[in-house]
Amino acid sequence: MPRFLMHINHIHTLDLSNNIMQGTIPQWIWETWDDSLTQLDLSNNMFTHMQLTSYLLPYSRLDSLDLSSNRLQGQAPMPNLLKAVDYSNNRFSSIMPNFTAYLSQTVYLKLSKNNISGHIPDSVCDASNLKVLDLSYNNFSGLILSCLIEGRSLVVLNLRENHFKGTLSDNVSDHCNLQTIDLHGNNIQGQLPRSLSNCAGLGILDIGNNRMVGTFPFWLGRLSDLRIIVLGSNLFYGSLTYPARDRKSREYFSKLQIIDIASNNFSGNLDPQWFERFASMMAKFNDTGNILSHQTDYRDYHDTVAITYKGQYVTFEEVLTTLTSIDFSNNALEGDIPESVGSLVSLHILNMSHNAFKGRIPAQIGEMRQLESLDLSWNKLSGEIPQELTNLTFLGTLDLSGNRLDGRIPQSRQFATFEINSYEGNAGLCGPPLSKPCGDSSNPNEAPLNTSGDHVDIVLFLFVGVGFGVGFTAEHFLSKVV
Repeated sequence: MPRFLMHINHIHTLDLSNNIMQGTIPQWIWETWDDSLTQLDLSNNMFTHMQLTSYLLPYSRLDSLDLSSNRLQGQAPMPNLLKAVDYSNNRFSSIMPNFTAYLSQTVYLKLSKNNISGHIPDSVCDASNLKVLDLSYNNFSGLILSCLIEGRSLVVLNLRENHFKGTLSDNVSDHCNLQTIDLHGNNIQGQLPRSLSNCAGLGILDIGNNRMVGTFPFWLGRLSDLRIIVLGSNLFYGSLTYPARDRKSREYFSKLQIIDIASNNFSGNLDPQWFERFASMMAKFNDTGNILSHQTDYRDYHDTVAITYKGQYVTFEEVLTTLTSIDFSNNALEGDIPESVGSLVSLHILNMSHNAFKGRIPAQIGEMRQLESLDLSWNKLSGEIPQELTNLTFLGTLDLSGNRLDGRIPQSRQFATFEINSYEGNAGLCGPPLSKPCGDSSNPNEAPLNTSGDHVDIVLFLFVGVGFGVGFTAEHFLSKVV
């Protein structure tokens, strides 16, 4: 910390962020400008300690304090009467037992990605000005206080990846202001409270990887601002057929851009209306999307989401409105894949693997020109791979393994780049990149060999002499995904 700052009077805003400062944040920085400093930003440095005489910071005028992305350890000090506090991405291991008692004026509190344990004190219910509460990626435990769900003040509630348990209150206020609810990766049980329908502005609901039960909450479709639903890795069950009372409404889920219901117990045929309702995924692709965020008077909060993207579980720290994904994998869905899926022309990720879908791969998928990842593996799909899928020129990941497909693998455009593991477990498929040539008489279901193909060269030698011999060679090409 540069010591010459000690000799400057009446600093109002001090921003030393995004440097490589290290060591201890000195005591004098908490004392020198007690009567003038309103904003202090030391984020994205390498500080490891804070020199303090008390774990209650003394500033009387400070509105905004950002110590995020350092290496600070020990107990996190609580600022008194601050409006915005960001301690995220540090190594704090504890916090004052009744830390929420000091949040009477706080609008924005972010303690994510530390090692803090303990319970959320009841005094958080008295923090009537609190709009953003982010305690994600810590070791907090205990019950989720009902006031956090029921209250009128919170806009963002993010308790992701902690050890909270119990059930969610079903007494959500008629004046609910919640726009983001992220409870992913806890031990929450019971059903999703239907009274969440009172949160008219709800845009993100992520309750994935808990122990929640019940049938699919179709009533969520009435929330006109809902963009992200993550219900994956729970105990939901039953049909995905729209209830009769909801079948005529065309506005359900009209803004939805990400839906993840993977690894549950949903079963039965997939209602074609699913894909006929997602109006935002049908719109002509626009690569100038906006970042999903919430504005406060002191700091903006950016929403995050984690999805399976090209075979990897990826966290997007900033979510654009153009990021679109459907994940229905690891359920017991059956029947045909609806042809209506082809209308989702701006969809980037489609994962329907590990179900019991049968019939042919819809050729209409070839109309989804923005598709980057397609996973239909481990179903009961049959027939040939539609040639129309070669129109997917942005496709970077393809997995059709573990089905009953047959015929020649398409070779043009992106299909020339996919490796063997995209097709394994389909005994009837032939042609590169598989070692099995097409036209093998051992499989009568295969298409006849096309001798004019671009990727197979046949040289036939006929020798006349003592006997006759026929030599047959074929060259196969293997390419790696770039």
